[in-house]
Amino acid sequence: MSSQNYTEKLLNGVEVEWQTLGAVAELIRGNGLQKKDFTETGVPAIHYGQIYTYYGLSTIKTKSFVSLELAKTLRKVDTGDIVITNTSENLEDVGKAVVYLGKVQAVTGGHATIIKPTKNLLGKYFAYFTQTETFASQKRKYAKGTKVIDVSATDMSKIQIPIPSLEIQTEIVRILDSFTELTAELTAELTARKKQYTYYRDQLLTFEDGQVEWKALGDLCSISVGQAPNDNEIGSYPFVNAGTTPSAYFSVYNTEPGTITTPSRGQGGIGYVGYQNSHFWCGPLCYRIRSTSKSINTRFLYYVMLNSMLNIIGLANMAGVPALNKKELIGFMVPIPSSTEQTRIVTILDKFDALTNSITEGLPREIELRQKQYEHYRDILLSFPKPEVTD
Repeated sequence: MSSQNYTEKLLNGVEVEWQTLGAVAELIRGNGLQKKDFTETGVPAIHYGQIYTYYGLSTIKTKSFVSLELAKTLRKVDTGDIVITNTSENLEDVGKAVVYLGKVQAVTGGHATIIKPTKNLLGKYFAYFTQTETFASQKRKYAKGTKVIDVSATDMSKIQIPIPSLEIQTEIVRILDSFTELTAELTAELTARKKQYTYYRDQLLTFEDGQVEWKALGDLCSISVGQAPNDNEIGSYPFVNAGTTPSAYFSVYNTEPGTITTPSRGQGGIGYVGYQNSHFWCGPLCYRIRSTSKSINTRFLYYVMLNSMLNIIGLANMAGVPALNKKELIGFMVPIPSSTEQTRIVTILDKFDALTNSITEGLPREIELRQKQYEHYRDILLSFPKPEVTD
C-alpha cells in the first residue's frame, strides 16, 4: 500500500473534536531568565530565543543551564511538557514549540509559556500542529505589537485544535517523526560532508615552500567592478553586488559565466568569494575576476580564493564602511601548480561542492525534497474539517 493510500485510509471516517488549547492543556506563562543567567552546568533551562534558533520539534537535553538558586524562582518544565514562544521580532517565530523529553526537570523564563497536555492531547501532536497554516492563521488573529510581536498565554489558550483519538494522534506522530528523522539524518550527513570538504580543500590547496610558483593576482587576471543597470526590469539574470546573495534579478546582463565575484565594499560581504555559473549583472560594489593567463584556471583560482577568505578580509580597510581596494587585491598572492594538477584539484573539489552546496543535486537538493514531502504529509494528516468561526 502506498503512503498516500495508507494516509487516506488512516483518516477515513476519523472523528475529530475541535477544542481550545486551554480546554486540553494547562498553560503557565514563564518568568525571568536572561542569557546572562546561564551557567556551564546546573539545572536544564530553555530560553525562548533558543526555541526558534536552536531546538527542533523536541529535545531530550537543553543547550543551557542555570544555578539551582535561580531555578527555584523559575517556572518548571516536566518531561512531556511543551514550551512555546510568546514573543519575537517577527510573527513567524511566535508560537514555535519544543517538546521537552528530558528526564531531569527543566525551567524556562519570560516570553515563553509551558503547556502541560491533559490525557487527551499528545505533546508532539500539538507541536506538529503549530507548524500548520491553520495554527498560523489563528495566532495572527491574536498577535499584538509591531516591532515586537506577542501572543499572550491567555490568547494562546483560545486557539482551536483538532483532537482525534489518542490512537490516531500517536499514528500521525509516528508518520511525521519518520520524515523528521530522515531529514535530520540527511542534515547530519551534510554537516559531516561539509567538514570533510573543508578539510580536503585545505589539504589540496596547501603547498610547501618551493613546491609551486606564486604570482600576484593582478598579473594573472582581469579585475574590474561592474556598474548600476540602466534597465531594472525584472528578469532571470542575478544582480550580484555587495552582498553574499543576489540582490535582485534583471532582464539584462553585463558579465559572462565562469567569473569569480567578491564585494569591493559594504557591511557583511567583504571577503565573500562567489563563482557565477551563468550570465549575471555585476554591480558597482563588486569585483569580477577572470584569468587572463594560460598558467591558471579561473575555477582553480576560485577555490584558492574561497580557501583564503580570511586573508582577503585582512586586505580590506575595515574603518567606517569596509572597503577592499583594488590596489590591495591585485597583490593577493596565488599558487601556480601545473595545469594537470589544477585540473585534478578542481575535479575533486567540484564533486564535493556539488554534494554539499548544489540546489539541483547532492544533499541540499535531497533535503529540500524530503522537507517538501514531509510538509505534504503533515498538511494531509493535520487537515481536519474546521469548526465554524467563533469570536
